[in-house]
Amino acid sequence: MDWSDKVILVTGGTGSFGKKFIEIMLKDYHPTKLIVYSRDELKQHEMRVAGFDHPSLRYFIGDVRDQQRLRRALHGVDIVIHTAALKQVPACEYNPMEAIKTNILGSSNVIEAALDEGVKKVMALSTDKAVNPVNLYGATKLCAEKLFVQSNSYAAGAVTRYSCVRYGNVVGSRGSVVPVFIKQRQNGKITITDERMTRFWISLEQGVRFVIRCTEQMAGGEVFIPKIPSMNVVDLAKAVAPGAEMEIIGIRSGEKLHEVLISDDEARMTVELPDMYVVHPVETYWSRGFDWEKMGKTLPDGFRYASNTNTEWLTVEQIRQIIEPVEEDYERDGI
Repeated sequence: MDWSDKVILVTGGTGSFGKKFIEIMLKDYHPTKLIVYSRDELKQHEMRVAGFDHPSLRYFIGDVRDQQRLRRALHGVDIVIHTAALKQVPACEYNPMEAIKTNILGSSNVIEAALDEGVKKVMALSTDKAVNPVNLYGATKLCAEKLFVQSNSYAAGAVTRYSCVRYGNVVGSRGSVVPVFIKQRQNGKITITDERMTRFWISLEQGVRFVIRCTEQMAGGEVFIPKIPSMNVVDLAKAVAPGAEMEIIGIRSGEKLHEVLISDDEARMTVELPDMYVVHPVETYWSRGFDWEKMGKTLPDGFRYASNTNTEWLTVEQIRQIIEPVEEDYERDGI
């Protein structure tokens, strides 16, 4: 796919993913126009000051809760990358209706506006917390996934197609535990909820490039899942603050001990490719460009892609190498 003749809009474009996506797009793909759609004028201003002032960039203030504003923003757009969400688990638990309005109803607005304006491809970002959710954030992202997959049915006669990317924790993103550990190491003590805890791990750049590749390949209705390594939270603490005391404070409400990217029920509808898995809908009422069942291999009965049973693990030294750039960014920004 040639990105150079495309108009792209990123919802939540001032977030961690949005900024990295825009940086890579401008550097490597050179789209005709790249629109940052977000509700915070200060963050948009800070992006401009930080150097995001390319001639192809446009800044559009708006909320995904506002379908009329979305329609205006999506006029003439070819591709939407939907990243806007409320994602802090405690905040979503305390403000449940706000999470629903943004993550579910906001996603519905993006779907409707994209169809009305003839957008060709819409790729939504999901999370491992959408699989067997135990908190409201995960439940809203599960609903959003279902909306995006099944909306291909009533867009069958149009050009618009919807898909999702689902992956684990992003190194150094907003809400990541890494900046927390960086601050805590100044006092020589790191707080850990449970020493058995494991998580999937992916860098911001890896996540962005995976989304770009999946957007190029999507036919509509897929949930794309990268093959990524796991890490133990204790090893992460050792990498960030070697020699620091570790205090076990207990698992928080709405938190899982281990994360799952593919449940054993989903595995029946999933195919494996060399570097990713693709969950495909059982029935489709729209034309599809890829026959994933023929391109990949089916998974064995009982397969479950979980962070604690993963076959690929990061060592303390590997984690340290990954977080070094993140630490440099925080030191530069005075965080």
